[in-house]
This record gives sequence, structure tokens and C-alpha cells, in this order.
Amino acid sequence: MNYEQNIPDPALIKASDFDYLLPDERIAYAPMPVRHGSRLLLWQNEEIHDHQFIQIHQFIPENSMLVFNNTKVIAARMFFKKKTGGQIELFLLEPANGILPSIGLQQFGESSWHCMIGGVKKWKKDEPIYALVEFQGKKIEVSANLTGKEGHYFNVRFTWEEKVSFSEIIEHAGKIPLPPYIKRDASEDDANRYQTIYAKHEGSVAAPTAGLHFSEEVLKKIAEKNISIHHLTLHVGAGTFKPVTAETIAEHEMHEEFIEVEFDLIEKLFMNNGITTAVGTTSLRTIESLYWLGVKCIFDMHHENSILQLKQWEDLRLQAKGNISKKDALAALMNYMYKHGLNRLVGTTGICITPGYQFKMAEALVTNFHQPQSTLLLIIGAITGDEWKKIYGHALQNEYRFLSYGDSSLLFMKK
Repeated sequence: MNYEQNIPDPALIKASDFDYLLPDERIAYAPMPVRHGSRLLLWQNEEIHDHQFIQIHQFIPENSMLVFNNTKVIAARMFFKKKTGGQIELFLLEPANGILPSIGLQQFGESSWHCMIGGVKKWKKDEPIYALVEFQGKKIEVSANLTGKEGHYFNVRFTWEEKVSFSEIIEHAGKIPLPPYIKRDASEDDANRYQTIYAKHEGSVAAPTAGLHFSEEVLKKIAEKNISIHHLTLHVGAGTFKPVTAETIAEHEMHEEFIEVEFDLIEKLFMNNGITTAVGTTSLRTIESLYWLGVKCIFDMHHENSILQLKQWEDLRLQAKGNISKKDALAALMNYMYKHGLNRLVGTTGICITPGYQFKMAEALVTNFHQPQSTLLLIIGAITGDEWKKIYGHALQNEYRFLSYGDSSLLFMKK
């Protein structure tokens, strides 16, 4: 860390410092029978307490804000066949050409996407592959053509003749993309349980898993305590859960993800004088990105882009410009939106939160237990410092369930 300016130095943060042994028996491969049936680890004032998730409302202060990510997981795994009968698996990531997932999903007749491909060596560039989709009593033939490659991902163009949207195509032809460590096909139960009950906007290829624990009963208890509930959208990409394979975090490339936030929520965050609790690392990264997008507005750095962008490590460069208050940053962002007639902010964020990061927007986080050497675990390190080792050691010793279908935690920022 640059202690003179209190700015983290990613080149000094080794991925190996965020490794731990995760036994297979501690990984949750299926959800609990009831959403709120999971356990809850509370970390507050550097103390650990064990509870049940159904009790979470007891630990969130009255008159505070709870911010959820209402993205919806799409059936991103699709299987196509060559004319010779060989099978090719396509994993949809995001629309090509930088368009919003919501736009790509509503296209008719044709849609181009960035994909990961299983068996790509068997697929020639000019060779179409096919899938038959049953929709409203019709069989629709969908063809896919490999059109190029960008970095680690392939560009694939899908075409079909019937007047149905690409969203409807994948709904009937695709499968829910369970995390890669779950070595089984998605079931009907997964189609429901690997989706939050408040999911609304299609576009994610992985669930914002911290929200999977929230049932109607839990939300009712929260509302009765006068805790306000708010939603934003970050469409989760596969890169969010990508392990850090580089030696230092500075060498790890974050995948930029689309965010959509209503003006009303930004205004409420501006007005809020109580605790703001982010449900999930995606919600946390989004509201922290709002602060930095506001700082960019103060320094007139958006250059009239159609969507606002926060690049990886850009927050560190902005921090060097001086300490801007939360209210000043959000006021600048709201003024930008008002000037451009925007009721909703649309942007992308590649923010990578690492130990040493000073949180600007959130005071607490609801989150699951994350994989070793992941950027998500680095966020836990940013919140708790070295205490993350004690927290995870306690969770392992006390048989908490880990990863996407696992148990939950409520962590208050270390002051």
C-alpha cells in the first residue's frame, strides 16, 4: 500500500496470500430445502457470532438501507450439433459489440454474443452448427457461426427465421449455468433456486448468490423493522468468479460488467445518513462504482460517452486527486444525469476492490464464503483485514457450507 496517500498498490498484493484449504465436504453442491434455512456468520466489532439466516433482520440497524442486485440468470448453456452429429457446447457470456444484455436478448432473427466454447477445436470457422428449439408447438432451427475471437472469448452469430426473441430461444433451448465445480446437469429445482426471488432483469451468467437466502418471510421481517429495500442491476459475468492465477493482483484482468441504477436510488443513497448494507459483492461493487463515477463527473472525465465507464484500477488514480466526500460525488453524478436527461444510469465497471481500499458507500456486506485466491475473497480482505483468515477458519471448523449454495455471512466494515 502507498501509505503516504493511503492508496493500495496491487503490485504488492500476492494472490497466494489469499489461499486456504477448502475441503470438498465443506462445499455446498445443492441448496438447502428452504431458502432461509442456511446459517449466518456475523462479524462485527472484530467478533464472530453464529446465527441462523432467518435472524438477519435482528443485526441490521433500523432506518438503514439494504441494496440488492435484481439481475436474472439466463439459461446460458446451449448445445449445438454439427452436420456430422458432433456436439458443441456454447456458454453465452454477453452480447458482442458492447450492447446491453437486455438489448441483445430482445433481438429478433439474429444476435451475436461472446461465448466460451466446449470442443471448439472441432468447429471450423465457416461451418454452421445447429440446434432445434421447440416453441409454441413449432420447431425452430437456430444456426450458430463462429465469427472471430477476442482475447479468451469467441464471437458467435446466432440466426433463426421465426419472429421470436433471442431471450425466448435460450429460455427453451438453454440450461441454467451452474458453477463449474458442480459437476451435474441443472435440475428443475436449480432453475428456481439458482435465482433470487426478486430477479427481474435478464443478463447474468451466474447468480448474485448472497441474495439466494432471502425468502418472502425474511424480506417481511426486514420491512417491519423499517429497513428500506432497494434494487440495482449488475449483470454478473463469468469473469467475476475467475480465480486469480497471476502472482500479484496487479496482473489480474477484471472483466467489465454492465450496471444499471435508477436516479431514485442514487438520490436515496445521497440522502441516507444511516447504515448502507450491500447484499452481495456485486451490489457492493456497483454502489462503490457510483462514487467513483461521480468523482469522474467532478473532474469532467466522462467525455460525453453514451454509457459511463469505470476501468480497472481507475479508482486508484482518482483517489490520488484528493478525498471527495460521498455527497459531493453523488451530487455530481445526479447533476450529470439531470443535464443529460437520464432517469437511469447505464454503465460498466471493472472495479477491483483489494485490501487497503477505503469504502465510500457501504458499511456492511451480506455475502457467502468464497473460493481461495478469488477477487471476491480480496473484497473480504478489504473489509476485515487479516481477520478474514480467522473468520474463514472459524467457518471451516464449525462446518459452514461454502460457495454459491453455501451459508451466509454479515460483515461490518472494519473501522
